[in-house]
Amino acid sequence: MIGFPPTRKAALARAAAFAPAMGRRYTDTRNYDFGPADRSNVSALSPHVRHRLITEEELARTALSAHSFDAGEKFLQEVFWRTYWKGWLELRPSVWAQYQVARDDWFTVLGKDRAVRAAYDEAIAGNTSIDCFDAWAQELAEHGYLHNHARMWFASIWIFTLGLPWELGADFFLTHLMDGDAASNTLSWRWVAGLQTSGKTYLARPSNIEKFTKGRFAPEAASLAVQAPAVAGLENPPAGDMPISAALPGGDYALLLHEDDCAFETLALPRAPAKVYVQAAPTQRGRQPLSQAAAAFTQGALDDTAARAAAHFACPVERSSPEALARDLPLYASYAPTGPFRDMAEKHRAAIHWIIRPIDGFLWPFATKGFFKFKSAIPKALDALGLR
Repeated sequence: MIGFPPTRKAALARAAAFAPAMGRRYTDTRNYDFGPADRSNVSALSPHVRHRLITEEELARTALSAHSFDAGEKFLQEVFWRTYWKGWLELRPSVWAQYQVARDDWFTVLGKDRAVRAAYDEAIAGNTSIDCFDAWAQELAEHGYLHNHARMWFASIWIFTLGLPWELGADFFLTHLMDGDAASNTLSWRWVAGLQTSGKTYLARPSNIEKFTKGRFAPEAASLAVQAPAVAGLENPPAGDMPISAALPGGDYALLLHEDDCAFETLALPRAPAKVYVQAAPTQRGRQPLSQAAAAFTQGALDDTAARAAAHFACPVERSSPEALARDLPLYASYAPTGPFRDMAEKHRAAIHWIIRPIDGFLWPFATKGFFKFKSAIPKALDALGLR
């Protein structure tokens, strides 16, 4: 069973080891869920990428050092799906706010409606009598990770077979996944439900589950929904303005390192900071406390970042929360995208100068529509940034 050491060193080592499989092999096998004991067909780096212990640029460079663009294109597209989701939500942050309101409303319903509460409790405990779904619920609770295909099946069964609100499922994922991310998680659940691409839903089919789990699961046809009518909801808002990156500091400044971007070594800073703050503890992502696996990985990533920063910078490094940050120096940070940490940071400390990484600044403006428009910009980004 592959482990998930929450360090930059482990992420770089895993990427190097998986590099030979980032080409045709990945394309051919990536959709198979062999179970938690065998993740050989995927990089299993999503928790590290979510916290940017390793960056998308570094993964792209690793893939292209071992494969042609054509051979590695599917792997590169999967890496940059995260960038697409980030950009899409960054141009429409109201969708995150709407989700939070609806999620809170459904938690209120859970306190009043016994039938909904019972169905929800059975689902999150893996006690629905749908073998594959129950196994994935328990795997998520134990390991903090699910194969991407299993996430789609799980969400579809949650919505269309169990009839549960997608917002509650999204909260369950966000609090349990080591790679739980506001954009990828919220928008993927919306896509399954038929909200992200209007009218397009995802139906979990027994034959598909049996094929791509290599027969580990073979649900009876009668156990799963046979239709997936789109969930009612607000239309997607039009894309707004691209956020503007702060100008790089010209004098003394403090640097904030946080859970959304731990790879400070790859930031193009013009000069060393006078002081470094490292986020002390993980941010709560939803209505429930972070699961043990998600909290441990995030805390480990922050601890690793603090240790690396102390060795890297010739200045004081302090563990802190945003409300406790000193205000005697201008405070800079790598851009924290729409999500829980950004909400918390801006609640307590408005004057943060956010620096947008070049890869995000290049690609986010292409996230105005669907992924197929966005993916055409990936080669341009790779060329513009000297990654191929």
